[in-house]
Amino acid sequence: MSSALEAVAVLGDDLRRRLYDHVRRSPAPVTRDEAARDAGISRKLAAFHLDKLVAVGLLSVSYARPAGLRRAGRTPKVYAPAETSLQISIPPREHGLLAGILLRAVRHQAPGESGTDAALRSAASHGRSLGAADRDRLRPGRLGPERALTYVADLLERHGFEPARDAPTRMSLRNCPFHPMAADDPDLVCAINHAFVSGLLDGLGATTLDATLAPRPGNCCVTLATRPPSP
Repeated sequence: MSSALEAVAVLGDDLRRRLYDHVRRSPAPVTRDEAARDAGISRKLAAFHLDKLVAVGLLSVSYARPAGLRRAGRTPKVYAPAETSLQISIPPREHGLLAGILLRAVRHQAPGESGTDAALRSAASHGRSLGAADRDRLRPGRLGPERALTYVADLLERHGFEPARDAPTRMSLRNCPFHPMAADDPDLVCAINHAFVSGLLDGLGATTLDATLAPRPGNCCVTLATRPPSP
């Protein structure tokens, strides 16, 4: 999020926005001289702003001598659009995550399996994969349940859930990263959300925690709590 915000801030300058648009429209990488001519500014000023755009990841820079240029000296820098995309949403949204879950469900739907069951299976599988990738770093299974809840919050925060500790043993998720699509089919999207979070806990090895489906207006439909001790 912070890098995307920095990029948006850089594009808030009208001159940088014009330079960025010129580079994106160009069929070939653009030199500083070409950018300066298009913007009607000095080469030095164009270089300053182009390098700002590179610094926040909007443009890439390389060295290439344009065709037909035989002048001796240093090979000029050329600028091209970076192969990255930026998206900002406040509060955070993870529509790409939901789309990926549904795409995998369609690809791997078993014969006779309903679309809903395929989606829930896909969500749980994806959650387990993400949790397993962080298991060695977080290791919540080696912690007491209350500390495990704190560590799990770190991973959920990265996916836009905005976890909030309501009590030492309970955590709510204040943001639904799949909103507003959840409004179209709340039962399905909330079930996918629950399957994803449950799978994530499973992948992490957070055996002392449970994810519960508990829809609340304005919040994510999932809450997490420590399991009661065994009798």
